[in-house]
Amino acid sequence: MNGQRLYHTVADQITKLIEDGAFPPGSRLPGERELAERFDVSRVTVREAEIALQALGRISIKTGSGVYVLDPDEKKDSELPNITAYELTEARLMFESEAAALAAREISDETLRDLEALVVTMSSNDPADAEASQQADRNFHLAIAKASGNSAVQYVVETLWKIRNEVPAIREVHAAICSVEDSEARHTEHADVLEALSNRDPSAARSAMRQHFRGLLESMINVTEEQELEELRKKATESRQRYLESIAHRHSG
Repeated sequence: MNGQRLYHTVADQITKLIEDGAFPPGSRLPGERELAERFDVSRVTVREAEIALQALGRISIKTGSGVYVLDPDEKKDSELPNITAYELTEARLMFESEAAALAAREISDETLRDLEALVVTMSSNDPADAEASQQADRNFHLAIAKASGNSAVQYVVETLWKIRNEVPAIREVHAAICSVEDSEARHTEHADVLEALSNRDPSAARSAMRQHFRGLLESMINVTEEQELEELRKKATESRQRYLESIAHRHSG
């Protein structure tokens, strides 16, 4: 078994084992090492396959516990995985970087023109254009996933965006990032991806998309730290106020 996207094949094999009853709903999948040996791939490939299957709602990855098979009959369409914004962005980096590499080989001139228009929309500094800019961001990434020519990749990327937009905690983190984000930096990162796609350079497209997500992860860390500091300040202010009120009450009594 070889190639850069072995996780597709591994995900299919795990799915077949689930459907054949080898791993019934509620059961725990073997560990990464055992699955890697079973399928003759690396543990990283197994991990990528499991992330894809979790996005599809076939399994649940529970940190520190293991990977469990979900019952498709009991799974609600509206149910979304309980993950952090950081975990989601790591998964997006993985899948969307490969989607960009695939798209570089297949992308049409028409799609490139559409992407160019979306990059222009994202470059606006006007607060009134914020919503249009965020929509353009989403459309940019989904267009690249579609241009990959791989329906499975497109589905996973669309699912990851669904999680990004519909899980409240993740949506709040992204809203905080957008409020302080440098539109010039956003424009540059997306323009770099577009340039690599225009040059039909898979390696450059992959690298440019990875760089974009590394920047997003860094912003996420900074915003999260600021939110935690703000929460600490709020708690300190509340404690101080309670202390002052208790002193005032003792003096008035």
